[in-house]
Amino acid sequence: MKMKEIVYQEEYIENARGVQLFTCGWWLCSSSPKALVFICHGYGVECSGFMRECGTRLARAGYGVFGIDYEGHGRSMGARCYIKKFENIVNDCDDFFKSVCAQDEYRGKSRFLYGESMGGAVALLLHKKDPAFWTGGLLVAPMCKISEKVKPHPVVVNLLTRVEEIIPKWKIVPTKDVIDSAFKDPIKREQVRSNKLIYQDKPRLKTALEMLRASMRLEDTLHEVTLPFFVLHGEADVVTDPEVSKALYEQASSRDKTIRLYPGMWHGLTSGEPDDNIDIVFSDIIAWLDRRCNTDTGVDSFPAKPVLPSSNNGFIERFVTSSPAAAVMMNGKQRQRNRSYLCGLKGRRSFQHSAM
Repeated sequence: MKMKEIVYQEEYIENARGVQLFTCGWWLCSSSPKALVFICHGYGVECSGFMRECGTRLARAGYGVFGIDYEGHGRSMGARCYIKKFENIVNDCDDFFKSVCAQDEYRGKSRFLYGESMGGAVALLLHKKDPAFWTGGLLVAPMCKISEKVKPHPVVVNLLTRVEEIIPKWKIVPTKDVIDSAFKDPIKREQVRSNKLIYQDKPRLKTALEMLRASMRLEDTLHEVTLPFFVLHGEADVVTDPEVSKALYEQASSRDKTIRLYPGMWHGLTSGEPDDNIDIVFSDIIAWLDRRCNTDTGVDSFPAKPVLPSSNNGFIERFVTSSPAAAVMMNGKQRQRNRSYLCGLKGRRSFQHSAM
């Protein structure tokens, strides 16, 4: 079968603070994209190399894919991996993504956010900034809540806050080697380590505090999420806790939401697993996108009556119908009941909640 030819484009833009930011895009040269996907990358990584596999796979599936290196990340200008305000990242992405959507050839296309790890927080905050704009979101091992296992004591946060404006760029936050913990496949792990555009030093003080604040803001407002979304997480992830994704799924008020947990998989679902596992993940992502292209919420592709749980290649899918009010009420009860939630789902399971 003839390989589909993909166009790849790079461009620098200037943000509102006068900083040059690197942007890139992938799409098929033979046809107009059926929808647009906007990449929000994770902490310390970048789009042109690290996210290339994601961009090319989605482009080959018929999507126009666009990414931006945050200020201080990858090929963008700025102090390396220094986040002065998390809001700056969100605003830069919002400006660039909407400038793409406004182009004549893309008007009327469905618009999806794709966020990995910290990029999951960026994607959710983009949704909260303009809830009606986005068609849906793909959240891969998202950073949207601080796990109780690693949440810092308030006294520690208070002490660090007192000195953040004095030594904001100091690399003093102790962390384990995230690359060793995130990427299972040893060859892919070394490829990541050899990518000089990826930040591999200790987090800066203010960066760590900004990430903590963003996560805590999201944690307190998960019930306000109304975006149709698909959250994916490896059950063996020790970088972002899979319980965080389950909390998002349970508490979000979205009428169309899906969660899938992958047994034995680590944090790098799309970049650090063996090829067969990565194929499974992208197959799930593309299938979810295909069902929601050029529809208001994607729910038209689901049956009108609830479908009882059934086995399908080792995972379970559940389709639930309810009114928006019932969904909010249900999630309100779930928030209270699962506040101390500690254990994860076992088995590769997919729970799909969709209101007609």
